Amino acid sequence: MKLKHIICSFLALSALLNSSSCTKEYINPNAATKAEVLSSADGLMGLAVGIRREWSVGATGALFNTVICNGLATKELTVLNTGNNTLASLEAGKGSLNGANSTMANLWTSANLVKAYAQQLLDNSSVIGDAGTKAGVEAYGLFFKALAIGTMSQFWEQVPTEVISSTDYIDGKRPNFKPRAAALDEAIAILKQADGIIKANAPSATFNTKVGTDISLPNAIQAMIARFSLMNGKLDDALAAANLVSPTVLSVFKYDAVNQNPVFRSGLVSNNVVGGVANFGLTGALAPEATDARIPFYLGGATLSKATGFFKSDLDVIPLYLPSEMTLIKAEVLARQNKIAEAIVELNKIRTKATDPLNVTAKLAAYSGAETQPAVLEEIYKQRCIELFMSGLKLDDCRRFGRPGPNDANFERNRNFFPYPNVERDNNQANTPADPTV
Repeated sequence: MKLKHIICSFLALSALLNSSSCTKEYINPNAATKAEVLSSADGLMGLAVGIRREWSVGATGALFNTVICNGLATKELTVLNTGNNTLASLEAGKGSLNGANSTMANLWTSANLVKAYAQQLLDNSSVIGDAGTKAGVEAYGLFFKALAIGTMSQFWEQVPTEVISSTDYIDGKRPNFKPRAAALDEAIAILKQADGIIKANAPSATFNTKVGTDISLPNAIQAMIARFSLMNGKLDDALAAANLVSPTVLSVFKYDAVNQNPVFRSGLVSNNVVGGVANFGLTGALAPEATDARIPFYLGGATLSKATGFFKSDLDVIPLYLPSEMTLIKAEVLARQNKIAEAIVELNKIRTKATDPLNVTAKLAAYSGAETQPAVLEEIYKQRCIELFMSGLKLDDCRRFGRPGPNDANFERNRNFFPYPNVERDNNQANTPADPTV
């Protein structure tokens, strides 16, 4: 199945899943029907490609809005066009951010759409006869469902993890919310299910050809288990999963002239939307050393935006995760377990790194600070802020490390958690929780 047909199938399904009732249905003879998409291996693999596209392409996709929401809430990014009230309220945070914010709503909506489409893969995978193709489709669906739940848990105190069918929705059923700790536990359990599936049956050559191998499922699954376990305080699980991720195998979102890098195209290209903040927005003891090679990589571009890295052109790939995130997870876990010498070993792998599969290198001297838990944890936080710049992770990092919050002097985040979008409250009033104060 050609890519354009795959995408057309996805778009057709999208329209069908989100359409309202009407008196007459007009059929596009060139587009697949919902039944066609969901009743064949090719259709489901097309949907898998469409799920990845929904997540990673366009100004309404989850990836773009994760980067923007996180960056503006944590001083990674600043608004260049002060007349853009939507972005300005994200940058101001606190009481200025409310449920009407469309950028925040786009993140919520895209993540929930991905979760729903992923469930469609899982609910219909029984039509696939080949075990390897079926395993690939199921693991892909489980992975993106978990990614959606885990990402939402970084921004909101409670998350709706269940998917309500259109029939049940019409009958009045609405999704319930789970506290973020429970939602993260569910995301991790889903990822472990995906891991079991591909260990039992490796994705087939057909699946790899039609869906692609830009995302290495065995590594990406373990990377997200490590990430979400760390966020949820499951230190041993985070360490074990991080140790299973290859440091040389990449998982990336690729772009072309049609499907463009969304952060560059919608955020940086005009120098009139958002821009990076000098020194990654870090001050005082957290400020980067002047010789840090990541400064020119992430902030030394030729554009006025002063944010480059993985967002300097329409064609730049965006990593699903950096392999170095796993090293930093190991360092943090070891430090929190008071294994300071071992933590410093991992920390120095980041500080002294001169080669990297994604070209993110600090080229600094080894750590020479105090060998105490508070000092080493602060250095790990600093390295995460620099190494993982614009990865959408800093808000959770800032909370987890107990950095100054929105009501503190010299705050490093302007919200603890986001309010719930009006689009959810309007459609699920009975179950949507009260907004947090900040």
